[in-house]
Amino acid sequence: MLVSAKEMLTKAKAGKYAVGQFNINNLEWTKAILQTAQELNSPVILGVSEGAGKYMCGYKTVVGMVNGMLEELNITVPVALHLDHGSFEGAKACINAGFSSIMFDGSHYPIEENIEKTKQLVNACDILGLSIEAEVGSIGGEEDGVVGAGECADPEECKMIADLGVTMLAAGIGNIHGKYPENWQGLSFETLDAVQAKTGDMPLVLHGGTGIPADMIKKAISLGVAKINVNTECQLSFQEATRKYIEEGKDQQGKGFDPRKLLAPGAEAIKATVKEKMELFGSVGKA
Repeated sequence: MLVSAKEMLTKAKAGKYAVGQFNINNLEWTKAILQTAQELNSPVILGVSEGAGKYMCGYKTVVGMVNGMLEELNITVPVALHLDHGSFEGAKACINAGFSSIMFDGSHYPIEENIEKTKQLVNACDILGLSIEAEVGSIGGEEDGVVGAGECADPEECKMIADLGVTMLAAGIGNIHGKYPENWQGLSFETLDAVQAKTGDMPLVLHGGTGIPADMIKKAISLGVAKINVNTECQLSFQEATRKYIEEGKDQQGKGFDPRKLLAPGAEAIKATVKEKMELFGSVGKA
């Protein structure tokens, strides 16, 4: 059964580890992530961007697929199904479809409007027992067409949003989505520290987990990050393994063209990436 991310993240923050959010794009992705979480006895958050939700034929299709897998694969570790970078309308649609967690990204609105919209969604989530993530300061890079430069959040604004009763907060600390450019300045631990000082026990979220060096990840966790989002890295490992399979001509041997065979190396590669991340984040054995 899907659960809210609240309990797993409260435990993670107290225990100084982080739970990974791994974005899903299709059945293979979802299955690989769930199997790895079960195998490593780790809690996990499945992230769905609005674009991926559309690609997978809508949020109800996603909820049906994930619920079916939890049952058929006998998944016993805590799993949250979370909308990633949701619009106000997208968040409402996911609440109705049966997601257990949502993110409302109001970072591009003036702070007053971000507060107003977040407040409405907090009320809905409270009544239904869902977890809600809010964002202050845009995360750089491109996420479904929204491009940001990786700015740093204002700790005062973070406190204003945290005080609305959100479950977790994504604060921009110079992190970006996708691959990091050569001239990347690194994470602003100063900002992270200041945000944690203002928000106390609230679990903080680090977006753009792909390509951040391991020592920076560990330091971020020590400063209150309890949820780390990974997407691009799984896509890259899937792509690499699939390319290798085809370049070696395996799709032309026997029934190598069968999608179950064709997509298997990519799925295994996703598993390996998820395992590596869960070990780095410290969530293994924490279910």
